[in-house]
Amino acid sequence: MEVSASTHTGAQVARGTDRRSQPTPRFSRYTFGKGRRRTVRRQWEVEGTYVDRYSLWILGIAVWVALMNTGDSYFTLVHLQSGGIELNPFAQGLLRTGRFGFVAAKGLMITLALLVLVQHKNFWLARLGLWIAALAYTLLNLYHLSLF
Repeated sequence: MEVSASTHTGAQVARGTDRRSQPTPRFSRYTFGKGRRRTVRRQWEVEGTYVDRYSLWILGIAVWVALMNTGDSYFTLVHLQSGGIELNPFAQGLLRTGRFGFVAAKGLMITLALLVLVQHKNFWLARLGLWIAALAYTLLNLYHLSLF
């Protein structure tokens, strides 16, 4: 049996549109599950694209920032119990909710920010934001340690 070009085209239509005709969406069923794409196929597509799997270094930076945020919360509470004061007015407002409220709200805000930055890892501004957050929280924790 001979397969004609029209039969071949009909088979493609039955499968739906070509998935490659659209860029990877920001959110998909693979975003927080078992993704399929860690990098882009063509080097010129690297900047400004979305992928649904993330490299270990980007996840490592995110975990580092989260740990440094936890350390900052802990050291802030220790210094406040020792008679220190909080200079950040936003953190002062969070502290009025109590220790648990302060730690939970601060952790939630940083977690949401990290999710956005990790998801946008192929955008230079997001990568810069991750590195700045990692450096700033590291220096902040070193400052906390120097107060002891």
